Amino acid sequence: MHTDVLVIGGGNAALCAALTAAEAGARVLLLESAPRALRGGNSAHTRNLRCMHDAPQDVLVEAYPEEEFWQDLLKVTGGRTNEHLARLTIRASSTCRGWMRRHGVRFQPPLSGALHVARTNAFFMGGGKALVNAYYRSAERLGVQVRYEAPVQRLEIENGRFVAAWAGEERITARACVLAAGGFESNREWLREAWGQNARGEWPADQFLIRGTRFNQGVLLRHLLESHGAERIGDPTQAHMVAIDARAPLYDGGICTRIDCVSLGIVVNREAKRFYDEGEDFWPKRYAIWGRLVAQQPGQTAWSVIDAKAAGRFMPPVFPGVVADSLPALARALGLDEATFLQTVNDYNAACQGGRFDHTVLDDCHTQGLQPPKTHWARPLDTPPYTAYALRPGVTFTYLGLKTDDTAAVRFAGQPSDNLFVAGEMMAGNVLGQGYTAGVGMSIGTAFGRIAGAGAATAAGHATTVRDESEATA
Repeated sequence: MHTDVLVIGGGNAALCAALTAAEAGARVLLLESAPRALRGGNSAHTRNLRCMHDAPQDVLVEAYPEEEFWQDLLKVTGGRTNEHLARLTIRASSTCRGWMRRHGVRFQPPLSGALHVARTNAFFMGGGKALVNAYYRSAERLGVQVRYEAPVQRLEIENGRFVAAWAGEERITARACVLAAGGFESNREWLREAWGQNARGEWPADQFLIRGTRFNQGVLLRHLLESHGAERIGDPTQAHMVAIDARAPLYDGGICTRIDCVSLGIVVNREAKRFYDEGEDFWPKRYAIWGRLVAQQPGQTAWSVIDAKAAGRFMPPVFPGVVADSLPALARALGLDEATFLQTVNDYNAACQGGRFDHTVLDDCHTQGLQPPKTHWARPLDTPPYTAYALRPGVTFTYLGLKTDDTAAVRFAGQPSDNLFVAGEMMAGNVLGQGYTAGVGMSIGTAFGRIAGAGAATAAGHATTVRDESEATA
């Protein structure tokens, strides 16, 4: 089979690429490895898009200027980011919603009491599944051919140019190709290889749960890196990794398995000891570091412990916690050493300094003389009943990927391909070297999906550009 533009992948970035190329008049074929009912990859589990804006706009309150967005990203990545590509993503996030609406995406009104995300993030009406469905409907109207259950195992590349893709026994040629097939988070063997064995003789990756799709096996990513020598970016152990309920399913648990009360209490490991500052920063900026922190603990397990004062202050998870009327009873119920647990809680309680508790700001409730400290929202655990949630690492997507530039081209030996492009999780490591802040994955996928789609259409002989579309009057 032959087409103008071949898009490999079926999530947000792939769909943005396919729609952009089709708008330019290109014939587009999209290959999704999942069956139709599970289409959309991790994008089906998303909720929002982080957006720069200089004044209040439709579903965004106040302002979130470029420099603040950049500083937020710089902080969570610890400087492990390409500033040029990061700022490209940031600027694109300010103008993409008009285009998204034209393709059927709807946004909901600003959320109240949502820890600042009403200022920074635009939420999809119906969540990521509704966004994915809207894009597929628009793709159908534009004539994009979609094949489900069509995983691609390998590519033919000559002198840095895409020639063909193999989906099973079928060879598909195209004038240009966009790779948007996700990371390798569902490939247990690759995770084991990346994380290795720790000093306790454990294989941490064996305890990881996958928050999203089971179909992100990293087959094409590894093929590009090992068989074709594509330039790589990122650390294979770095990922969007969240502390989720230990009872979550192996795949597709999504948002409802996240535990969001960490900043309202303390977190202890199997040794009944704290190991990190639970109140370091606002939860949307820090929630995605906790999976990695738990992965470094014995048994890759921990417990988030709160008292009655935290009730109603966080999004409740799908499973109830372990509840006890006393701290000793809670320790016994969790199987933790009672004396050590009580010592940990007593030391924490004694270190809490008085202040005005306010979970919507970086308040002055902190610990003193305690290691690790709790910088904000530190209140004694002294009001029964007490609740604990068991935590395990939940991997959303991995950051090892293909190096690219502002054209979204895949690079070989220092040279960008003129007809092979990459978007989404397969290149997110260019912007996210580590850490995460809520909604930025969708910002990256949307920006680079559209850039890759435009580049592929141009390479196929259909000139196009990614237009800025003001939201000022939307």
